[in-house]
Amino acid sequence: MNNRSYALDALRGYAIITMVLSGAVVYGILPGWMYHAQIPPPSHAFNPGVSGITWVDLVFPFFLFAMGAAFPFSIKKKLERGVSKLKLVYDGLKRGVQLTFFAIFIQHFYPYVLSNPQDARAWGLSLLCFALLFPMFMRIPLNMPQWAHTTVKLAAYAIALLLLLTVSYADGRHFDPDFSNIIILILANMALFGSLIYIFTVRSKVLRIAVLPFIMAVFLAKDIEGSFVSEIYNFTPLAWMYKFEYLKYLFIVLPGSIAGEYLMEWMNNMAGEKQKPAMQEKLVSYQLLVITIGLVVINLCCLYNRWLLANLFINMALLCYGYFLLHKAGTADMRLWKNLFVIGGYLILLGLFFEAYQGGIKKDPSTYSYYFLTSGLAFMALITFHVICDYYRCHRSTSFLVMPGQNPMIAYVATGLFTVPLLSLARIYPVFDYFQGNAWLGFLQGVILTAIAVLITMFFTKIKWFWRT
Repeated sequence: MNNRSYALDALRGYAIITMVLSGAVVYGILPGWMYHAQIPPPSHAFNPGVSGITWVDLVFPFFLFAMGAAFPFSIKKKLERGVSKLKLVYDGLKRGVQLTFFAIFIQHFYPYVLSNPQDARAWGLSLLCFALLFPMFMRIPLNMPQWAHTTVKLAAYAIALLLLLTVSYADGRHFDPDFSNIIILILANMALFGSLIYIFTVRSKVLRIAVLPFIMAVFLAKDIEGSFVSEIYNFTPLAWMYKFEYLKYLFIVLPGSIAGEYLMEWMNNMAGEKQKPAMQEKLVSYQLLVITIGLVVINLCCLYNRWLLANLFINMALLCYGYFLLHKAGTADMRLWKNLFVIGGYLILLGLFFEAYQGGIKKDPSTYSYYFLTSGLAFMALITFHVICDYYRCHRSTSFLVMPGQNPMIAYVATGLFTVPLLSLARIYPVFDYFQGNAWLGFLQGVILTAIAVLITMFFTKIKWFWRT
């Protein structure tokens, strides 16, 4: 068996690709469901009173879920090999610091931050930033001693820090550690605190989930002045790196770690299971694809349009039918699907029952309904990708998802730090001005830029140039 789950890579790849796509489409001219629900067109002014979610609101929680699902593969396996918990804690802290630096560095070197209007200097500095990220986050593919690799990495960080402190920015801006990419900063906090919690609860799923009510308690009581809970919420030694508010996303990351453990269990069981799938099991897999994809699509459609009662009944019907299909699970594949489906179904229903709380489901400000529902839908998406990638082994047709999923840091910055600067220097990027005319062209712009980012990432993945923390 392969030591990776292609389903997990595909889920992560789907999340990062749709994240890039959502930021590459033209603003203002597409339907409202093509953007975050709380920043509707045409003005895209933030409106916290808008309830509902769109497909764009799923991309970040799906990526967070995939991060949690990777913990068993990156942490539990090391523990089983005898690596000490102290070493793993150090690794988690280092990863959090590296991702925080990544968040600050890339945010300062987007072309629109460096100059206004953008010019050749800004585009060149963005490309230099992209190049520097390689020695910072990958192992140089040369036969060198360890000290030489470390020296190259430290030199790259030193150059990056020097650039941050000396480069002039647009509109009189100066280097500011508080000015960072919020998505990557949240991921840095999840990498640190999620891995710490996982390290010390690796043998108990119940204990791991038991952490979440305490986090919920802090959020519910954070506005009570003078309480120790309020002090916990407001305390931060480094506000540019950590705020308790970021820990709300553990409601997605920690359930993801349980999904990852079930994937590991499936991989171990498959090593001893050689029989071919029976036709009945294949029929179950076909129906399961319809159910899991249907649950995602129906929740997006009904919650966006606020068809709440119909959504609840449709979800209950699909979940009951899915459980009926899987309740006599026998093979390793069926057992995995059942475990993921039961937990995912529970979280979906929990999210729907929380929907009325906090004024309806929202990504921003995020609600408990959002955490539970998107976690449940992530379980369903993982089942979908498992059936396609790991059960039917459609590897070639899903490589455009799997390969970016194995190299997500490159995929995330490829458009802003490489494609747009390069096309601008070549005087090609102004052609995209013609895509502002209508919704179809506006979406096509997103598809083209996203496809370029995917191809760039696939190239570096193919030659095994991975960015890692």
